[in-house]
Amino acid sequence: MPALTPQERFSRPAIVLHWAIFLLVALAYLAIELRGPKGSDSRVFWTATHFWAGCSVLALSIVRVAWRGYKSPPAPEAAAPILQLLSKASHVLLYVFIIVQPILGILCVNLAGHPVALAGLGSLTIVGPNHDLGKLVKEIHETLGNVFYWVIGLHALAALWHHFIKRDNILRRII
Repeated sequence: MPALTPQERFSRPAIVLHWAIFLLVALAYLAIELRGPKGSDSRVFWTATHFWAGCSVLALSIVRVAWRGYKSPPAPEAAAPILQLLSKASHVLLYVFIIVQPILGILCVNLAGHPVALAGLGSLTIVGPNHDLGKLVKEIHETLGNVFYWVIGLHALAALWHHFIKRDNILRRII
């Protein structure tokens, strides 16, 4: 396959932000799965890692959205209207997820009466305790986290389908 022109590729900052957010989301998921039993040193470490990764996702997501407003992505490749709709919808969902999910996580911790402790950066509190609301927000945060295992997986499968089956440039544009 021939090299892509700069107009066909995402900009270097967009590519770096995409993959950095991907790695941080993966780390947040890994940390929550590995955290261990309540009261253990493992849980303290992995919970702190989950908080740090989530807050980093939020910060980079804001930068990514700002960058997207400054530098438009390349024009979409020609595709059937249904594929264009699915692509647009999945990307909107992913953007909503990488912004809303960390905010919900911060709210979960704050509503439980705790600050979000970020190693080396201090702590973050946006709201005070409200245990009833906290339970609801925690349930939403966990449910969205589970739903997005699937959305992220489908996003990755679509990229691989484009690369290996359709043999188009969709995946190459973000690498």
